[in-house]
Amino acid sequence: MKFTSFNPMIITRDAEAAIALFEALGFERRHTKDGFREDVSAVRMKDASGFHVDVVQAPVDQDLTGIRMNVDDFDEAYEFLTSRGFRSKDGNRPTETGSSRGCMMVSPSGFAITISKHFRDRH
Repeated sequence: MKFTSFNPMIITRDAEAAIALFEALGFERRHTKDGFREDVSAVRMKDASGFHVDVVQAPVDQDLTGIRMNVDDFDEAYEFLTSRGFRSKDGNRPTETGSSRGCMMVSPSGFAITISKHFRDRH
């Protein structure tokens, strides 16, 4: 399994406030992704040094931070994490969009890693 990207992710009810904060820090919006669920969207941001942060708009009770881990082999990453006690937040149902397959995984201690496999030929 190879990483194709690895960066922090913020999940919040108020994405615009978080996005404004990171814009003030020099990050720019790169793209927005919908299609996970009707009430979830994500904004990918990048700064001049090449650092990324994702801000996810979702119906959460409180803000969460996690890691976004894009991989070249979703099944291998899923097995790697489940073998170490991680569980899918959505009950073992990866989200399929037109261009990716992903799943938020929660560790036994509670931190989250969202694994994602992008299909570049489906954009």
